[in-house]
Amino acid sequence: MLESIKCWFDTQTQAPVRGDPDKIDWLRAVPFLAVHAGCLGVIWTGISPIAVAVCVFLYVLRMFAITGFYHRYFSHRSFRSSRPLAFLFAFIACSSAQRGPLWWAAHHRHHHKDSDLPGDAHSPIQHGFWWSHCGWFLAPRHFPTRHELLRDFKDHRELHWLNRFDMLPPVLLGLFSLALGWALQHWAPSLGTNPGQMLVVGFAISTTLLYHGTFSINSLSHLWGSRPYSTGDDSRNNFLLALITLGEGWHNNHHRFPAYTNQGHRWWQLDLTLWGLRSLSLFGLVRDLRIHRPRLAETELPQAALPELESKRG
Repeated sequence: MLESIKCWFDTQTQAPVRGDPDKIDWLRAVPFLAVHAGCLGVIWTGISPIAVAVCVFLYVLRMFAITGFYHRYFSHRSFRSSRPLAFLFAFIACSSAQRGPLWWAAHHRHHHKDSDLPGDAHSPIQHGFWWSHCGWFLAPRHFPTRHELLRDFKDHRELHWLNRFDMLPPVLLGLFSLALGWALQHWAPSLGTNPGQMLVVGFAISTTLLYHGTFSINSLSHLWGSRPYSTGDDSRNNFLLALITLGEGWHNNHHRFPAYTNQGHRWWQLDLTLWGLRSLSLFGLVRDLRIHRPRLAETELPQAALPELESKRG
């Protein structure tokens, strides 16, 4: 039990697997469940406009860090970034409690390799909705980081450190939420907030919404929506999911052209993550965004070319 608890804070700890590795490890799942349970605290803390504003801000900031950097940068190398900026956004994304950047990227690369095949850890076609949505995330088989899929980051020690101690960013964000609530309670009492409210509304609720917003791409984006491209899997485009995930809902587009930065291919396909990355590029913070243009579809790289592309760009 102590080894499993230690794994919450140090992912290199080799905890023994109790029972079936393809079943949920409820002890390891305690932090995940605690964040959800923490949302119930709103019954006692209530809400305030400032707490809701912080909740929305932390949701949007961390969703951008997940979609822009965990996904489009670390998983697909669809643009270039300096190591300090990549680490900063990896730290922000890691505060969403969805594990470290290397763990996230490796599992996502494997998902593209075996999308909706038996080896796909979170395919709703193979494993059902709830397992693809969040069950797989809590199963011992999927706890380790698949470093063999991340040779392009093998020398990035800062990412390996963050990946090892992936509980640190969410803990620090929770403490920051408490401190912010205390500061506002004492220095701006007219805002009507307090430490408990900021922890519950600002941190717990925004983190829970992030869990299920991100997880919806694993589950709902393979069940619900349109399929303009033939991809060999059940990836689908969905405007609602694109809205709540800042553009990730154009999932069929992405599975057809995974090496590209933009996931919305048409003018009406809202891709807020791309807007954010383009804004960063104006200041030279990111560069070489790869933009897919549908009229050139016959010249674009197919999905199978992604691993070779990543190796060349590493």
